[in-house]
Amino acid sequence: MSRIVVALLWLLHWLPLSIQAPIGRAIGLLLYAIIAPRRKVTLTNLRLCFPELSEAERRKLAREHFALAGRSLVERGLAWFASEERIRRLVRIDREDMLKKLVDAGQPVILLTPHFLGLDLGGTRMAISFNCVSIYARQKDAVIDRWLFHGRSRFGNQLLLRRDESIRASIKAMKEPRPFYYLPDMDNGPSESVFVPFFGVQAATLAALPRFAKLGAAVVVPCVTRMLPGGQGYVVELGDPWEHFPGTSVEADARRMNEFLEDRIRTMPAQYYWVHRRFKTRPPGEPKIY
Repeated sequence: MSRIVVALLWLLHWLPLSIQAPIGRAIGLLLYAIIAPRRKVTLTNLRLCFPELSEAERRKLAREHFALAGRSLVERGLAWFASEERIRRLVRIDREDMLKKLVDAGQPVILLTPHFLGLDLGGTRMAISFNCVSIYARQKDAVIDRWLFHGRSRFGNQLLLRRDESIRASIKAMKEPRPFYYLPDMDNGPSESVFVPFFGVQAATLAALPRFAKLGAAVVVPCVTRMLPGGQGYVVELGDPWEHFPGTSVEADARRMNEFLEDRIRTMPAQYYWVHRRFKTRPPGEPKIY
């Protein structure tokens, strides 16, 4: 089955983005209709994070999220197969010169990259301009694992690390310097996490960002990839380097990260990765959510 998926993505990647986009949206809406468990997770997350919305508004937002997730799936073929020239044309980097100046000056950089749906194509575009380091989670399906690895490493000289070798090797790579394309906003369980609010709900939040920043003497630069409508492509939005980070405590640093994330999500709520069980790990004594 996975070989068929890869073959379909290869075939579809030849199409203009203006044609790929509606195909992807249709697939996403079909998945919304048939994958009840992930639909339920998405609606639960939206209910917790956007209590001010009506049930009808949350269902509309959930459907749009699945439509965009379908787009991101179909358009992943671009990350795996499209030429460098085409990716440059479809994905632009805002403030690329700012990041280049930091790297050229030898400043270690952590690219704080939340799980928005465009992050794979954003990462592919970043790899064209910068030799980065990132943490790679092996996939259970060997075919998908091979192509994901290929898509993330086929341009430049990228360094992909396993989770079990991530800390020391990531810090060393940042000091070369390589920008660290880091995705710290998922619920990875209670280990090395602290409970801080995310949209007002206590969420297990990785505390590694300030640790990496301190050990690597690195600045944190927000890096968010936004999907544009139809065939307009993507834009990687680089923010100002964070000042006074790490701060006074790990909890304060985790709250700062979540507050930043909330702010960006509000600008494009359908594009965040709501199918993830973000509130799976609960504080002691609290009931399960999902």
